[in-house]
Amino acid sequence: MIPEHEVKALLRGVGVAVPRGVTATGPREIAEAARGLAPPLVLKAHGPGLTHKSDAGAVRLGLGSAAEAAGAAGEMREHLAAHGITPDGFLVEEQAAPGVELIVGLVRDPGFGPVVLAGLGGVWTEVLRDTALRLCPIDEAGAREMLASLRGRPLLSGHRGAPAVAMDSLAALLVRLGGAGGLWEDLDLGEFELNPVIASAGGVVAVDARYIPDGHGGPDARPEGPGAPADFTALFEPGKVAVVGASTTRPGFGNMFLEFYKLTGVPVVAVHPQADEIAGVPAVRTVADTGADYALVAVPAARCAEVVRQAKGIPFVQVMSSGFGELGRPDLEEELTGAAREAGTRLLGPNCMGVYSPRGGQTFVGGPQGPPGSVAVISQSGGLAGEVIKVGERRGLAFSRVVTVGNSADVTPAELLRWLATDPETSAAGLYPEDPRGGRALFEALMAVRGRMPVAMLVGGRSAQGRRAAASHTGGLAGDGRVWRAVADQTGATLVNCQDDLIGTLAFFQAHAARAVPGDPEVLVIGASGGANVLAADVLDGAGLALGPLPDQAREALTALGAGVGSSLANPLEIPVGPRAPAGLVKEAIGAIVARRPYPDVVAHVNVQSFFTYGDAAEPLYAYARHLAEAQALLPGTRVTLVARNGECAPPGVEDEVRAIVSAAGVPVYRSVEAAAVAVAAGKRFARARTGGPSPAGGGAAIET
Repeated sequence: MIPEHEVKALLRGVGVAVPRGVTATGPREIAEAARGLAPPLVLKAHGPGLTHKSDAGAVRLGLGSAAEAAGAAGEMREHLAAHGITPDGFLVEEQAAPGVELIVGLVRDPGFGPVVLAGLGGVWTEVLRDTALRLCPIDEAGAREMLASLRGRPLLSGHRGAPAVAMDSLAALLVRLGGAGGLWEDLDLGEFELNPVIASAGGVVAVDARYIPDGHGGPDARPEGPGAPADFTALFEPGKVAVVGASTTRPGFGNMFLEFYKLTGVPVVAVHPQADEIAGVPAVRTVADTGADYALVAVPAARCAEVVRQAKGIPFVQVMSSGFGELGRPDLEEELTGAAREAGTRLLGPNCMGVYSPRGGQTFVGGPQGPPGSVAVISQSGGLAGEVIKVGERRGLAFSRVVTVGNSADVTPAELLRWLATDPETSAAGLYPEDPRGGRALFEALMAVRGRMPVAMLVGGRSAQGRRAAASHTGGLAGDGRVWRAVADQTGATLVNCQDDLIGTLAFFQAHAARAVPGDPEVLVIGASGGANVLAADVLDGAGLALGPLPDQAREALTALGAGVGSSLANPLEIPVGPRAPAGLVKEAIGAIVARRPYPDVVAHVNVQSFFTYGDAAEPLYAYARHLAEAQALLPGTRVTLVARNGECAPPGVEDEVRAIVSAAGVPVYRSVEAAAVAVAAGKRFARARTGGPSPAGGGAAIET
């Protein structure tokens, strides 16, 4: 660890205020050197074993003179010696005036590189864990967003009559550490921490500083500017596919894929050393003989490099086989990527299931393909991608491109994401990463597509990402998955917690892709039950959505329509539904309200079970759905969302029919208000990114549970 006085000299050099102080080797030197300092004084010891000085008893505050500081140094030396610690020396400083204590730090995340952190500091750091993170570099606006996101932000703006702190100075401190040209570019991170920084109306001063180099030899390399993305069209729409690994005697994965491709109709050829055909598919001797655009390799790991080396002239080779870096064989993985470079081909995988694209006949899930659509997915996991495809299509998603990347030895999620943003067939993307390897490149790609294409992320292993044996608070606070939330904050992407929310968010993006709706948080809620409306209001409020009140003119119009009998005219609005209720009232009510207050989002929820309490009453439910669809068609500047609660209580096929009716008008359907709230909040988040507004703190705190 670098001695504190050396770290503070570094801070002074970049314009960060630190207390006036002196260093000395022992008590006698302190009495002389500290004579010119104005009390009260602070005494600190430094040296090996003193990473956390307060815990070791190596800090004394409120000393009244240089002589008192010298006496305290003698006592401190004896105390430390009793614990086997011999300090290298002492630092004596003028004690800073009181103010709000903050922590500001830098740490190098294993996957994402340098990260800047700010939060409530001093004794509250570990207790409250009230911090915000951003990936470097940040600008002043990003610094202010970090500070505004803290739960303790009222302390900064003046609480109970206390003066507000100098926010300009505080934001400038964050930029000096984590901005362009900041300290993060020069340090060998490690960890760099100022705790506490005391902020007051007069400015900010760093009263304690800790710097622990990483030892990897110098500052982090600056991220390179993005190059033009490769053209991945042939990956998703190959003119011909080759399958390596199909057997004439022991059918395996290769044989399975032959059957898949026979079903989709894409031209396919097998590679086999002796057979002329396998299961009715013609076979050739080597990959080089196939003339394919895409080759799938499903042979033992030790043979994969040999096969890939023969793939000259084939744009893309997918290695399905496992047994590489994920199983502790990085040598085999390096050999594989080297073989791909020799062949001049791009490598997908290894350890991945491949590609799904109804438009190009690509598949890895079997069975009939769904219709081609506009939603893309990049997944590290093949199994999860398969689930998203099957469940998503069942719920109305239509996919443009789905790709599994496995170990990402060559083709990376970042590269694919950049290309998808240029793909005319894709309007939204979902990501499922597990490994933070390549995180910086992914962050840069997300920044590149910010506001251009909505992205939803489901991250596996977030709770363990980046954890390390941290010597500083900064290292510990940045290593519990918060980096992914910081990535979402900066890029405008939405971070979701489960597969259902990933599918639901993508369904919202698909349905409302063409509607340029403002990103303000207001939502109009319409339901048939007062109790359900109250619960819906709680859920939407928890998602950061606002139920703005109805204007007087809207209430008058609703009264003229006959609404409000037996209930109040408010938001949420109670509208009767069912066999005895006018199905068209929901359309008229939405039109009357939005004409007088243009809510960007309308969430209508119905209890499907109530339509079947006294027999089969599907037609009134369908009529309600038709009128809701008509309302959406009449309101291109509003996004309508339907929540069909308790749909399992309806006869088979009813849910599907309701979904079909409203989906034709671009209305997504959810089974719970909770699921709809996640999706609506994601839509508003993207709208803010599109217009350049800030994202809510916490990676979509509105959708974090």
